[in-house]
Amino acid sequence: MSAQNRLDGPWRLHPQVALRPERFGALAYHFGTRRLSFLKSRQLLEVVRGLEAAPDASAACRAAGVPEAELPSYQRALAQLAETEMIVPAEPLVEVAA
Repeated sequence: MSAQNRLDGPWRLHPQVALRPERFGALAYHFGTRRLSFLKSRQLLEVVRGLEAAPDASAACRAAGVPEAELPSYQRALAQLAETEMIVPAEPLVEVAA
């Protein structure tokens, strides 16, 4: 399965992950797995912060200003964050009929 297919649909930061912005990007610490990850750019940090508001990972990238030519590298970075459970699929919003 390609990284693009894996990242379809809404995503969000795992509830047990804290982000600490740094000059180079950010540190992401998962309190459940005790894993530390480095987000190697401020723009990747903005993508991760914007995941929950976006319909999918590509939309979050575009909203953060990632150029089309750089989308594959951001999708690979997000796929790695998904593999290590730093980001997880967001539950779809369910509308309740009145």
